[in-house]
Amino acid sequence: MWSFFSRDPAKDFQYEIGEKVTGLEEKSIWILHRGKKKSSGDPVSIFEFDIKNASETQIQTAKSSLKRIKTLRHPNILTFLDGIETDKVIYFATEPVVPLETYLQENDSDGHNKIAISWGLHQIVKGLSFLVNDCNLIHNNVCMASIFVDPAGEWKLGGVDYMYPAQGADSIPPVKILPLLERYNSPEKTEGKKVRTEKWSADMWGLGCLIWEVFNGTLPKTASLKSPGKIPQSLIPHYCELVGANPRSRPNPAKFIENCRHKGGFMNNTFVDSMMFLEEIQIKDQAEKNKFFANLTPSLDSFPPAFCRNKILPQLLTAFEYGNAGSSVLAPLFKIGKYLETSEYQAKIVPCVVKLFSSPDRATRVKLLQQIEFFVEHLQPDTVNTQIFPNVISGFMDTNPMVRESTIKAMLHLAPKLNHKNLNEELMKHFARLQSKDDQGGIRTNTTVCLGKIACFINPGARQKILCSAFMRAMKDPFPPARQAGILGIAATQNFYSLSEVATRLLPALCTSARDPDKGVRDQAFKSIKGFVSKLEKVSENPDLEEEFEKEVMSGSAGGPSSAGWAGWAVTGMSSLTSKIYNKATTRSGPASTSQVNQKPASPSQTSTPSAATEAATVSMGNPGRQRVEQDDQDEEEENQTGGGWDEDDWGDLDDSNNSGTANQRKEDLGGGWDVDDDDDWGSLEDSGPTKPQEKREQPGDPMSRLKPAANEFISTRSTGLPTTDSYNWDDGADDDFFSNLKGPDKSRSKSNTPERENAPRASPVRHSASKSSAAQAALSRTMGGPSKSQGWDEDDGWNDTGGGDGGWDEGSGWEGDGWGDSGSPGESQADRLKREREEKKRQRQREIQEKRDARKASGAMKLGAKKKDIDLSGWS
Repeated sequence: MWSFFSRDPAKDFQYEIGEKVTGLEEKSIWILHRGKKKSSGDPVSIFEFDIKNASETQIQTAKSSLKRIKTLRHPNILTFLDGIETDKVIYFATEPVVPLETYLQENDSDGHNKIAISWGLHQIVKGLSFLVNDCNLIHNNVCMASIFVDPAGEWKLGGVDYMYPAQGADSIPPVKILPLLERYNSPEKTEGKKVRTEKWSADMWGLGCLIWEVFNGTLPKTASLKSPGKIPQSLIPHYCELVGANPRSRPNPAKFIENCRHKGGFMNNTFVDSMMFLEEIQIKDQAEKNKFFANLTPSLDSFPPAFCRNKILPQLLTAFEYGNAGSSVLAPLFKIGKYLETSEYQAKIVPCVVKLFSSPDRATRVKLLQQIEFFVEHLQPDTVNTQIFPNVISGFMDTNPMVRESTIKAMLHLAPKLNHKNLNEELMKHFARLQSKDDQGGIRTNTTVCLGKIACFINPGARQKILCSAFMRAMKDPFPPARQAGILGIAATQNFYSLSEVATRLLPALCTSARDPDKGVRDQAFKSIKGFVSKLEKVSENPDLEEEFEKEVMSGSAGGPSSAGWAGWAVTGMSSLTSKIYNKATTRSGPASTSQVNQKPASPSQTSTPSAATEAATVSMGNPGRQRVEQDDQDEEEENQTGGGWDEDDWGDLDDSNNSGTANQRKEDLGGGWDVDDDDDWGSLEDSGPTKPQEKREQPGDPMSRLKPAANEFISTRSTGLPTTDSYNWDDGADDDFFSNLKGPDKSRSKSNTPERENAPRASPVRHSASKSSAAQAALSRTMGGPSKSQGWDEDDGWNDTGGGDGGWDEGSGWEGDGWGDSGSPGESQADRLKREREEKKRQRQREIQEKRDARKASGAMKLGAKKKDIDLSGWS
């Protein structure tokens, strides 16, 4: 029983007292300790006063201070949590803080210190304004020892030991019992003069002392205030008002903030503006919040990291959870995420990411996919496979090309975390459909590029079937960059093919591409052929090398495409395909807005949704006036050409490409609907800027080694004006075409020579400008009554079917001409007929050039190089 009455009451204090914190020595009657709450472990600060070794005056001061701090509640004043008073000691707990002096010393080398000080002083002055103007209290102890800083970097006003009311019977300032505090007394108090003062005069003098100490260190004596030292120039005029001898000239705290917030003032900066907005965010409307979050991201680099983590991040999370902020919070959210520890990231940001992936808003999904690289490392594989991937794959079937494009690119980052079923079955099904059925050439190309980059993660058993079929399918695509991507994919994944497969399937397909109408495709085909042949030669000379060359064929490698050996150029080429092929194109790319992504097109004449991920694939737009002059000069040169009607640089009327019978006839003459120069007008979906015509053919050599790789390995989803890819014959006769099996049974295609097959697009061989022999052969074919084919190759000749077991030879070899004896009119010689046809083509060409000039003059400079916008918008919802 007696032990109960003799127990120390301090043991009932709900907080544990930790180590001592320095910074208050000889400037405060309190000793500061770190501490934590016993029940939850939350960190706190503990202020301790030892009664046993104190004088009566000090005891009364400590008790008065405890009573004051309990009753003061303001965001800029130290927050009281709990306290206890015994006959031996006085404790009170507050939010976790450190003395300002300690904080400044620890962050002295921080480049963000100046803006942090501007906001800190703003907070202290607001706290003084609350005391003086609202509570009618005088702090009477404003100095560095009375200011504390919390983990978020917020400055808090404490040290209320000598506070007294501004009016009434008790309006007598208490005596400061510590000698070091006397240097902060105002002149009128030190000299004992009776002069008229304002109730804020003493505290504003103390604010001047605080400003001096913040920039120059501890104040040695009162006379040192005459020298501003390191105080910033924008703050000096206001500082001089504070330390003026006339107490009535010192401004009210509210007026001081107003003066410093003027244009060019010390507190007029982006950081203070942002902090003030966050303090009032609850009363802002949604439009103001969205605008603030959208403009916040560029400024975060100049903000102190502690403020970003502890002040801005909670507001972002709250705005996302309850404020319908949507995609506007994503960019700043992920940028701040860089400052978080892994555990903190998992707890705060990952739940938001998972929730956003299920959003029906297209703009939110696109922004999330475009920034996936910033947070994917923090996602657990189980979370990716069960909560994220099922929502992401819906983007493959979206009617908006930008959503499909962003979804494909996101697979580069998600593939390492996908399980066997999602990666080898679900994802490959979508890739198979996109590669062969998507109407956007850029998306088909990006699918091939992505497949080559994630090949190392695919199960070896499935990889054997997938890669060869997919890349050879891409090599038959009507879009030249897609064919080039297929070749680069084969070369970049060369270590995943057996030598037998190289000899029987890959080399025949590559040899076919060696006669591709596009020079870039031919160049890559020759490089790959040389590399594979060299590999086979080495094995032929030394059969023991076969095991070494095939060691990765059935192994699961997670290191990405190998850049070692002869195929290193292909890995680089996949990452810079766009810039290497389309370095002549000049386009304009703009950021995708919410309205642009979510809008529904009203008619097929509308431009398609812009792509925000095509900036790396474009170059800066040149001078439109200069381009017009160069175009006119080019037209004059073309007007004088009579090379059998072959037009190397003709784009035609790009705006009317679908309605012009002349343009369509010219396409047929040039090779079954393949436009060799399609690569020159391949840009972003929204691009309508001027485009410089191709002036010079790429010189022979190794173009891939002369160009630096671009940061963006993908191309844009720009429509090329070509027929959709599913209208072409892909010659998928191979029984083991893995991609055809994934998509499900297709309708059988007739191999008969029907009118529909006659009109199908065909690949044309390499063109040679001004080739008289080609023109003569074409005329001879018409004279003999044979089929009108500019290239003389039939799609059913079997060369495209590299996967078949018949060696590529079949009945439809393209040599079925049956009109050898059918000649023209008997009264006209062959030479006369050829001459007449050349004259007709020349006159037709002159008319077309004149029409293009008239169209440019009528439509103005912005229509100079308008791209084709042939996109099928019927599926948009």
